[in-house]
Formats: sequence, structure tokens, C-alpha cells
Amino acid sequence: MKKKIKKNIKQRYLFKQFEKNRFIYKIILKNLNFQKDLRGQALQRLLRFSKNTSLTRIKNICFLTGRSRSIYRLFKISRIQLRKLASKACIPGLSKYSW
Repeated sequence: MKKKIKKNIKQRYLFKQFEKNRFIYKIILKNLNFQKDLRGQALQRLLRFSKNTSLTRIKNICFLTGRSRSIYRLFKISRIQLRKLASKACIPGLSKYSW
């Protein structure tokens, strides 16, 4: 699980690092007012980027366990860990409700 968590953190870092450059090249590529040569160069540079710098490669996983299903985006942890931490009152402002 630790390998999965480290990989996800690395992908998030790479995306953040190259986000601006990818966005600029995509704008140049879609704008038909630019010359074909310039758009072709933008396409070549865009294809040179690693696939891990893309937003679609990032997966929401639990930062505590590495679980990839039922993740709460606000806390970035799975429902199971959220329930455990809420019952122990480790998350401020959140408590487990019981009847």
C-alpha cells in the first residue's frame, strides 16, 4: 500500500509542476489563428510530456490506507478510516452520530 500512496503523491506533484505548460500548449493547439507550424510544434512539445503529468492519471486514494474506493474528497480518506477517526474524535468538528 505504501508504494501506491507514494506513486499517487508523485503524480500529484508532477501534475502541479507541469500544469501551466500543458495548458499553454493546449491553447495554442486549439487556436486556429496561429500558423500550422507553430501549432505543430506545440503538439510535439505536448507529446513529449510524461503521461504522469496528466490530470486524468491522478486517482483519488486514501492517504492512510491506499484504498481506492469510496473516498471523501474533503478529507482524502476512505469511509472506513473516516468512521474510525470520527468515533475517536480525531477530526475536529466531526463526530459519529448514534441513535
